Amino acid sequence: MEKLTDIELTSIDTTDPKPRSFYDASAILIQEDDIETPYGNMHVAIQGDRSKMPIVTFHDIGLNHVTCFQGFFSFSEMQPILHHFSVYHINAPGQEEGALHLKPEHDALGNPDSLGNRFVYPTMDQLAEAVHHVVEHYGLRRFIGFGVGAGANILSRYALSHPDSIDSLALVNATATPAGWIEWGYQKMNSWYLFSGQVTNFTEEYLLWHWFGKKTRWENHDLITCYKEYMKSVNAQNLGLFIESYLKRSDLGIVREMDLMKKAASRTIKCRSLVLVGDSSPHIDEVVDMNGKMDPSETDFMKIADCGGMPLEEQPGKVCEAFLFFLQGMGYIPSLHQTKSAAATISANQMNHFNNLNNTQHVSPQVC
Repeated sequence: MEKLTDIELTSIDTTDPKPRSFYDASAILIQEDDIETPYGNMHVAIQGDRSKMPIVTFHDIGLNHVTCFQGFFSFSEMQPILHHFSVYHINAPGQEEGALHLKPEHDALGNPDSLGNRFVYPTMDQLAEAVHHVVEHYGLRRFIGFGVGAGANILSRYALSHPDSIDSLALVNATATPAGWIEWGYQKMNSWYLFSGQVTNFTEEYLLWHWFGKKTRWENHDLITCYKEYMKSVNAQNLGLFIESYLKRSDLGIVREMDLMKKAASRTIKCRSLVLVGDSSPHIDEVVDMNGKMDPSETDFMKIADCGGMPLEEQPGKVCEAFLFFLQGMGYIPSLHQTKSAAATISANQMNHFNNLNNTQHVSPQVC
């Protein structure tokens, strides 16, 4: 038997991994503005060439444009796409980093930085109208909407009320229905805690479930730790107001009308739409329900495999490839070819569907 010899490792240095950060130096913002609307100030961050076709984003509850979108829009495979677009990231009132308190009556310390007690947080429909004020402020004729969770609901309302201004929609974890009793109970408890000015363990656990679901919550510890750290800097009172607004959302009232004679007069989202959800998302039932109410000739539904409730963070490669094919189906950047990756594969038939502008057949492919 061969004798084993001891080897002394003298030239290997151990280093702690750098903590993940939401702030990417490569993300180029050309300006940040606070736009005054009748429903509150909307903080807007712009990146890219403003002469290009605009993409307008809106975030989910508990997040802002940085924590919801910066990782995805800084993803290496997104950069060739972004060369052809500008991006306008809209934040709900009081949700941006370092936001002032919106409701001082909930501030037991009498914070002098509060904005005044006349402010009433806008409803979801009013937030959609606030988006329109931002669009008019920048003179955007048409744009591509990109929303996540509550943001997807807001942009869907915008598409219903201003169909001529929106070119297409990409919706992640979208819902068309009011809050159910279970959601109402949990969210009501969350807002009660948040109005006290702190993010409790109860609220933290609920938000992590809302963002990621159970599977990711217990399997991706690095990502969960990052978002736990982020929650320490959240303006709890402002978040409570946004949650209350989302909790009181009304039904979108959209219907899938198959009768061609009645279709033109039916209430539905008329622009081309990409509906995305992770296969382990806690919101998958609501997303499937919404997809079932949308026009099948204008909607593509994609379930992202091996993914929880936040596809932009968990599977950015898959979302990026699906978004590229969707844009090419709309006639944008036809010459751009996405590099083949093991993270995302779409069959040739699905690719042909996205690239055929005259195709009216609805498909529901699964990105695997």
